[in-house]
Amino acid sequence: MPVDNDHVLIVGAGQSGLAAAHAALEQGLRPVLLESSDRAAGSWPRYYDSLALFSPARYSSLPGMAFDGDPERYPRRDEVVAYLERYAAALAERGAELRTGARVEAVRPSNEHGERGFLVRLTDGRELTAPALIAATGSFDRPHRPVLPGLDTFTGPVLHVADYRRPASLPGERVVVVGAGNSAVQVAHELAAERRVTLAGRAPIRFVEQRPLGRDLHFWFRATGFDRLPLARAEAPPASPVLDDGRYRRALREGRYARRTMFTRLDGDHVVWPDGGRERVDAVLLATGYRPNLSYLADLGALTADGHPRQRHGRSLTHPGLGYLGLEWQRTPSSNTLRGVGSDARRVVAALTRHPRTRG
Repeated sequence: MPVDNDHVLIVGAGQSGLAAAHAALEQGLRPVLLESSDRAAGSWPRYYDSLALFSPARYSSLPGMAFDGDPERYPRRDEVVAYLERYAAALAERGAELRTGARVEAVRPSNEHGERGFLVRLTDGRELTAPALIAATGSFDRPHRPVLPGLDTFTGPVLHVADYRRPASLPGERVVVVGAGNSAVQVAHELAAERRVTLAGRAPIRFVEQRPLGRDLHFWFRATGFDRLPLARAEAPPASPVLDDGRYRRALREGRYARRTMFTRLDGDHVVWPDGGRERVDAVLLATGYRPNLSYLADLGALTADGHPRQRHGRSLTHPGLGYLGLEWQRTPSSNTLRGVGSDARRVVAALTRHPRTRG
């Protein structure tokens, strides 16, 4: 089922895909969103129950629709899901088309729309063509599970934070959380209310004050322009600090959970620490981040050998009609967040519309 020249195909209908659809409508295009799940909320419904945004509602909305309620609150997971579904409904009223249950299997070049468009094949065998494609599957759909020595010998469960919902998700009394970022600290703090918890990481935890001088950090990001600051090209994005209103550092000081340098290996039901000490543990939780979920572009030749997109600030370096959204540190520090993806979406869609194939 081909689409017309004024259509743009968007893979993913989470926050990045919805921001792309909004930007496409602003440019007079008709966006078609291909969403593998049954709803337009991206990865948010699958996050742990207690997750809250790190930025207040005032700074956390997509273009054209603010969060309702207290603008200074930190919306929780289910609030964000409801917000995204309302946003998708508003886009549909303006002409965006959302196709749920549409998982993209592969993308290949197509000459149907001129010099080089895109042929998109879904897992159910359907095919679509379009002159422009935006890969908006973001940064949170492919959990990174590092290779850890002895992991195959560990007798307890090993979960990624993507599979964690609440403390009952993990059995036993002794848990090691691997990581040093926001999710690792938040979950360790939550588990510590009823378990013995150790945070294990290769680098120290870097805490940043959530409300310096009485204002949320994101107020200062906006006031100083930090959130809009283009990034220098780098081989890998820098590690994000842990935003803390004081509770996490206080709990660490009081010994409610511990922090240790990364263990050297797992052995049966034990971890072995760098000093040679052994400690029995019941479960391991990996808060080790995510990688871009872009395997459907492999046949297009748009990815590096390790599956990362060949792109610069969201514009493909291999295919002029291909764009990306929601990648971590894609263009600015806020590129893969609710507060920042809208700005990136406008730039990426504008770059695609300047290419003559998109207009037909």
